[in-house]
Amino acid sequence: MNLRDILSLSWRSVRSSKLRTGITVAIIAFGIMALIGIITAIKAMNQKLTESFSTMGANGFTIRYKERNIRFGGGDVEIKKEKKGQRKEKKSSIGKKITEDEATLFRRAYRFPSITGISVLVMREGLVSYETKKTSPNVFVFGGDENYTVLNGFKIQYGRDLNISDVQTGRYVCVVGYDVANRLFKGNPEKAVNAIVRVNNIPYRILGVLETRGSSFGFSRDNLVILGYVNAKKQFNSGWSHVIAVMTDDVKQVEEAMGEAEGVFRAVRKLNTTEANNFVLDRSDSVAETAMRSLGFLTISASVIGLITLIGAAIGLMNIMLVAVTERTKEVGLVKAIGGKKNAVRLQFLLEAILISIMGAFFGIILGVLIGNLFSVVLNTGFVVPWNWVIIGIVICGAVGLLAGLYPALKAGRLNPIEALRYE
Repeated sequence: MNLRDILSLSWRSVRSSKLRTGITVAIIAFGIMALIGIITAIKAMNQKLTESFSTMGANGFTIRYKERNIRFGGGDVEIKKEKKGQRKEKKSSIGKKITEDEATLFRRAYRFPSITGISVLVMREGLVSYETKKTSPNVFVFGGDENYTVLNGFKIQYGRDLNISDVQTGRYVCVVGYDVANRLFKGNPEKAVNAIVRVNNIPYRILGVLETRGSSFGFSRDNLVILGYVNAKKQFNSGWSHVIAVMTDDVKQVEEAMGEAEGVFRAVRKLNTTEANNFVLDRSDSVAETAMRSLGFLTISASVIGLITLIGAAIGLMNIMLVAVTERTKEVGLVKAIGGKKNAVRLQFLLEAILISIMGAFFGIILGVLIGNLFSVVLNTGFVVPWNWVIIGIVICGAVGLLAGLYPALKAGRLNPIEALRYE
C-alpha cells in the first residue's frame, strides 16, 4: 500500500467512529480554544494599551514626580525604578511634587529643539452644566497650556484651542471633550463653541470641542475639560503635582533630549551631584511596554490551562486508539494476510491519531479566535488573530496525536496475522 491508500484508510476509520472521534476532538478543541482564546484577548488588550498610553507617540516623554500607577482589576501596581546602589532613604524624596514655578523654570531653561508643555490634573469628579442640562459628576478636569492638545494626541474638531494669552492671563475659557459637548448640547457638539458652561459652578466660555477618541477599558477618553493651568490653580488649587511634557521632532533625538532634560531639571530641583533624582522621566511608549509586560502572567496561565487539557486529551486519545486496535484485530490480520506490511499498519494508526488531533486543533483555533475577539469588540479594537500561536497550536496538536498514537500503532504492528484472524 502506498501513502495515499494508507491515508484514505485512516480517514475512513476516523469517519466510521463518529461518537468516539467527536468526543476526542471536543477535548482537544477545548484545550486549544482556551489557549488561543486567552492569547487573542491578551493581544487585543495589548493593542488597546499601546493606543491608550502612547498618545504622544514614540518621540515624546514626560517628567513626573513619581512613576505612574497602572491598574488592573481594581488593584494598583506601582512601577518603581531603583538605581543600583541607591539607598532606601532616598526613595522618599521621590514624593516631592513638581510645582508650577519649577515647571515654568524648566521650560525657560530647556533649550533642546522640542515642544514643551505644562499640565496638572485638577479633579476626577468634575460636574459641567449648561442651562438646565448637566453631566454626571465624573468629568476629568485638567489644567493645561497651549500645547496640551498636541502633546496628548488630541485634535480640535470645532472652534479653536487655548493660546498663550488665554493661559498666562488666567482667562475663564476652556476646551471640552466630545462627550461633554454632545451631552450638554443634545447631539449637536458644534453648538458648544462660545457657549458659557459651569465647571463645578464656575462659569467658563468654551473655545473648542475635541475630536472623539473613543473609550479605553470602559472609560471614555472624551469625558474631559481642559482649562488654562494658571486659572485652574487660582480657582481649584487641587494640590496635584504638575507634569512636564516634551515632544522632539525625531524619535532618534529622544534619548539625547531626555539626558538634557534630566540635567536641567536636577538644577531646577536644586539637587547636588550625590543626590538621586526625585523625579521620573517617563517615555510614553515605555509605559505601554511596561503595562503589556505586566500581562505576561495571563499568557503563562493560558499555556498551563491548555497544556493540562491537552495532556488529558492525549491520554484519552491513546486509550481510544488502544480500544480501536482491539476492536479491529481481525481487520489488521486481514491486511497483513493479503501482504500488508507491519509498517503500513503502524502508519495507519498513527495517521488516525494525528488526524483526530489536527481536527481538534482546527475547531479549537476557530472557537478560540472568535471568543478572544469578543473581548476586542468590547475594547473597540480591530479583529485580532495571533498567527504565531495558531501555528504553535497546530504543531502541539500534531505532536499530541503522534505521541498518543505511537504505542497503539506499535501494538497493532506487532499483531500476528494468524492469531488476529482467529480473534473473537
